[in-house]
Amino acid sequence: MQAIIVNDRDAGIEGLTLTDMPYPHAAENDVIVRVHAAGFTPGELSWPGTWADRAGNDRTPAIPGHELSGVVAELGYGTTGLSVGQRVFGLADWLRNGSLAEYVAVEARNLAPLPADVDHPVAAALPISGLTAWQGLFDHGRLTVGQTVLIHGATGGVGSLAVQLAHEAGAYVIGTGRTADRNVVLGLGAQTFLDLTAGDLKSAGEVDLVLDVIGGDVLDQSTALVRPGGTVVTIAAPPKTQPRNGRAIFFVVEPDRARLADLADRVRTGRLKPIVGDVRPLAETAAAFARHRRTPGKTIIEIPDAR
Repeated sequence: MQAIIVNDRDAGIEGLTLTDMPYPHAAENDVIVRVHAAGFTPGELSWPGTWADRAGNDRTPAIPGHELSGVVAELGYGTTGLSVGQRVFGLADWLRNGSLAEYVAVEARNLAPLPADVDHPVAAALPISGLTAWQGLFDHGRLTVGQTVLIHGATGGVGSLAVQLAHEAGAYVIGTGRTADRNVVLGLGAQTFLDLTAGDLKSAGEVDLVLDVIGGDVLDQSTALVRPGGTVVTIAAPPKTQPRNGRAIFFVVEPDRARLADLADRVRTGRLKPIVGDVRPLAETAAAFARHRRTPGKTIIEIPDAR
């Protein structure tokens, strides 16, 4: 099969190479998925799991990418709940070969059925971004109706979905971004837009929850905006300080089949609209990694000619 691989930790994006790789093995409770669309996280080339297995052994050449949408091609021994030919989407394991390939082996529990009227590129934009947005807002942030939430990177993969989910939940949403993002953020349901390039976060006032995907100075400044008893949730790095009488949480997204199914249903019924910013073929993955921040939403790799 054709796949994108990485061999050299120091090569960065230039080390992404399209080559032939062996067809994956379906372990017990695995599913082999013929990938039609895949998503990636640009920072994953620096993740330890990209380069080593659970025992710390080198696993290069490794296939990156952890979001996928496709069709079940094969079931491993003992796998139940899914069937060959079924449309599915979900998350590939952090420490196994990923989704930037024609085929990928995935634990069945990390996949959810994909409705027939949701396109593969749209579905591939959901797993990490959608689950991160939901878990950040509700599982960790405990967002409730009437609260005020500050969402950074509001046109990105996570932020754009978080704005929509928070708006639907009845929160007052403040979204941040660059100057050109204003209309997009307000169109997603945010009541207020803050231009990060202006450097004035204080105008947000006090908030109940901050959902951060940026880290650094933005995270540090945002912590000071949280009212007593509020929460800062970030996926960028562990927070340096705690809000007054509140909580600061760093988390890594977890697979959740039931929540994936719920997100897909929201997309199918028009309640949630992922922004697919750019769609590239597998051969242009390196260019997609390089350009990911230049377009709103999620960059997707499409693999329509999987064998």
